[in-house]
Amino acid sequence: MTDPHPEISSPRGPLNTRRPFLRRDGLRAGLTKHVLDSRTYTRLFGSVRLLATVPVDVRTRCLAVALVLPDAVVSHHTAAEFWGGIVPETAQTHLTVIGRDRRRPRQGLVMHHAKAVRSTNHGGVQVTTPEQTFCDLAGTLSLVDLVILGDSLVRKKATTTAALLSAVERWAGPHRARARRAAGLVRERVDSPMETRVRLMLVFAGLPEPVVNLQVGADGVTFRLDLAWPELRLAVEYDGRHHAEDAHQWGHDLSRREWLDAHGWRLIVLRAEDVYSTPWASVARVVAAMGSRGYDKPLTSPPATFAEHFPGRPGRRR
Repeated sequence: MTDPHPEISSPRGPLNTRRPFLRRDGLRAGLTKHVLDSRTYTRLFGSVRLLATVPVDVRTRCLAVALVLPDAVVSHHTAAEFWGGIVPETAQTHLTVIGRDRRRPRQGLVMHHAKAVRSTNHGGVQVTTPEQTFCDLAGTLSLVDLVILGDSLVRKKATTTAALLSAVERWAGPHRARARRAAGLVRERVDSPMETRVRLMLVFAGLPEPVVNLQVGADGVTFRLDLAWPELRLAVEYDGRHHAEDAHQWGHDLSRREWLDAHGWRLIVLRAEDVYSTPWASVARVVAAMGSRGYDKPLTSPPATFAEHFPGRPGRRR
């Protein structure tokens, strides 16, 4: 099915309906109220329209916001998504305005207020910088989710670990202690949120920090290990369902497992239940494996930080 009117000529110039536009501009271009308010167009924030065949993604929402609130800056969760960061899902679009704002609230928008904000114009969207976004969300996200955000922003090359550390040192806003702590835990080459969770679960338990995405192999054949202690030849990996459902990935995992077994490595595989339901039991598995390879620190009881961020789920013990 072709789009009914992707571009319309008008005295004010062509109107591209595949990009967000104001309803009043559609009227000026010759579209009727009936058409603009029909299912042919998606309504965004009341007065913005978009051809219904065009998917509404985060960039589209940001462009739409710029039409109705041109002095606002895309921020918080929405800015994180814009830069490719991973944050808990929300249906709201977050904006920051400088000073107080007395305009009536709009459905779907969350307004934040600040005395100043670091932002940049990226493709027509005024958005907080990745570093400012990280600092802003220190007051909203848990420590673990904030590290996940930092890892994902670094993975997307939106920022660097050094830039995040520098930004949080300058940050004078609220929750700076959490921002600084989280920035110090952000690492490069982290592939997934669950990889971050597993790493923090082990670190908060008091174990030595593992190497992230270690490359092993020989003779032109290399394999990557999510988290590893090379001196112990011990690795931990999170295994999502896609590993079992993807035949190519499964074959690769089997080849890697055979190589690791042949070269004296031990691989511990964790699933979602091991992280969310029985995290301390999972740590005990890792410590037992470490002990068999010369690590002599005994497992006592969960430290306060571990218990706070990895409480487990009641009724799921082993």
